[in-house]
Amino acid sequence: MPGNQQKILKIFALLLIALFINGCSKTYYSAMEKIGIHKRDIMVDRVEAARDSQTEAQEQFKTALEQFGSVVELKNTDLKKAYDKLSREYTDCVEASDEVSARIGKVENVANALFDEWEEEIKLYRNKGLRDSSKQQLKKTRVRYRDMLASMHVAEKSMEPVLKTFRDNVLFLKHNLNAQAIGSLQSEFLSLEKDIDTLIDNMNKAIRESNTFIAQMK
Repeated sequence: MPGNQQKILKIFALLLIALFINGCSKTYYSAMEKIGIHKRDIMVDRVEAARDSQTEAQEQFKTALEQFGSVVELKNTDLKKAYDKLSREYTDCVEASDEVSARIGKVENVANALFDEWEEEIKLYRNKGLRDSSKQQLKKTRVRYRDMLASMHVAEKSMEPVLKTFRDNVLFLKHNLNAQAIGSLQSEFLSLEKDIDTLIDNMNKAIRESNTFIAQMK
């Protein structure tokens, strides 16, 4: 019974959090509309922010790869300094990745609110021609949004293998501050470089999709 009670309390707490977040979003959007900033405007701003976070993440992962490469090329390096350097780069990459994910989440939040509102407002039309036109515009916008969001998620997932490889090697260097650790980094470098190239390609596609979507929304 105590275990079941804990599960029930946990579920209840999660529901309260979800309701609180949802309520906060509605309150925020409502307040913004009162000062003339609509969900469409907020969506464009958030897509721009998500795009920019991906650009910044690209630069961070490139820098991390450069640092990784500089460490593996040194034969008589200070291993403690090498570990500290790579550890900082890994932490920065994690933070950049988290920022990208958070920005994408905010885009999804406002998009859901916008499309729900749009569907409800379509029901208010008395003129069939205008109603059908609005329905068609909503459909086109949704398709463009889904394409953009899909490319964002592909780019987001591309960060996972890079972070895992980076983390493994930083940990190995931490636990084995010797020449063997540098040898391990050297064997991983080409794989990491390939993964980061894929990540950058995916992010460039997502950035292009974002720019196209922004232009169409404006």
